[in-house]
Amino acid sequence: MSGRLYGVGLGPGDPELITLKAARLIRDAHVVAYHAGRHGSSIARGIAADLIPAGVVEEQLVYPVTTGTAEHPGGYAGAMADFYEESAARLAAHLEAGRDVVLLAEGDPLFYGSYMYMHDRLAGRFETEVVPGVTSVAAASAAVSSPLVRQTDVLTILPGTLPEPELARRLADTQGAVIMKLGRTFPAVRRALEAAGRLGDASYVERASTGRQVVLPVAEVDPTTVPYFSIIVVAGDTAGDAARYEEPRPAATGLAVPGELLVVGLGPAGDDWLTPEVAAALAEVDHVVGYAPYVNRVPQRPGLHRHSSGNSVEVDRAAFALGLARSGERVAVVSGGDAGVFGMASAVFEAAEDERYAGVPVRVLPGMTAVQAVAARAGAPLGGDFAVLSLSDRLKPWPVIERRLAAVAEADLVLAVYNPASRSRTTQVAEMQRILLQHRDPGTVVVVGRDVGRAGETLEVSTLGDLDPATIDMRCLLIVGSSGTTVSPGGRVWTRRSVR
Repeated sequence: MSGRLYGVGLGPGDPELITLKAARLIRDAHVVAYHAGRHGSSIARGIAADLIPAGVVEEQLVYPVTTGTAEHPGGYAGAMADFYEESAARLAAHLEAGRDVVLLAEGDPLFYGSYMYMHDRLAGRFETEVVPGVTSVAAASAAVSSPLVRQTDVLTILPGTLPEPELARRLADTQGAVIMKLGRTFPAVRRALEAAGRLGDASYVERASTGRQVVLPVAEVDPTTVPYFSIIVVAGDTAGDAARYEEPRPAATGLAVPGELLVVGLGPAGDDWLTPEVAAALAEVDHVVGYAPYVNRVPQRPGLHRHSSGNSVEVDRAAFALGLARSGERVAVVSGGDAGVFGMASAVFEAAEDERYAGVPVRVLPGMTAVQAVAARAGAPLGGDFAVLSLSDRLKPWPVIERRLAAVAEADLVLAVYNPASRSRTTQVAEMQRILLQHRDPGTVVVVGRDVGRAGETLEVSTLGDLDPATIDMRCLLIVGSSGTTVSPGGRVWTRRSVR
């Protein structure tokens, strides 16, 4: 009969934080295994030393490398993969012989721990049990003595090995945060905290819960002294997401100095299609407000506050931004493409009708639209008169869309179609095709652009009769030609400016 593998969490370092169950299993183990550095010492074994019985078989699993470089043909990743395979084989030999194996893990076994690599290789072959442990996150939070998050606040746990801009973005987009895997990454992490405007909220905890524990403001830490086993805690502890769209309170003086609200279009994709005017504005504002994927396109920098939300709260989002501007802040509301084309500009003006925002100046900065981008890729399909229509019936009933489709088709206008389909709207492209074919020839040119300007961009030229609605999704924009639209021998699509 095979033995059982136990992944036993030991907590962050203080032996008194070992659970009763973990202590019992260690005392009763046939084999105690633990990972160790190349120098042979093991933090995990040191935590559990007083519990390991005399005479028990010990398996010391010594890492072949401790940094990101190695002489192995597969580099660091290859060296570690071989190490984990060899370690798993050593433990499997004990398990096959019927011996129970307790594999010690600092903190919790399945939280950034080496145990998980043994679990991946052995859990499918042997009976396995994981005993949770107190995490270093919990210990660091206790050391700081400050609530991390409460109510509906978001806590984000981040590895310090993330690229610096990505780390800054994620820090700006969360309430509470914990950053692990420091050591050599500390200077970049500190810069990311500063760029996200979170440096003043950040506490450094070294060797949490042990007799060598150190707690300092991150701003006061000497980067040359930071060990790998250290954590940064960024306390959120806000009132929760329910306050996200509450209007900011006036300044303590009672005088609300009106700011300016900019409504900007970021273009359909990538910095190449961002206008210099918009880039300059985004470099000066104090707050960026918008749908999360668009806010994420704005580089984080010191002093910038980001306010992300879902895609169905446009007017609430606009009111929040207007409130910020009314209290004297410089604010930008961001949209993809052009903010005035199925974007946030109309929502801002709708919210601005409230008399509370009568004194807030609103300025719209244009951006390149998705239809311009797709048309340019195809050639010049918008060379004559054209119409732009959204197939989404979230803000208007479908019968209205049907009437407009018929009118555009009968008028022989080129038609650009936004929001053609989604997970919940799967029949509308076929309905559009049916309506258009009542007035248009099946050979009418159709351009389908998907993810134009992004990785994986495709452009397909087809006809109205051959269009397959099942291939269309929310990432597509369609251009349906008029009778004056043609395809040149070189495959370029263009529409005559003259009407015959």
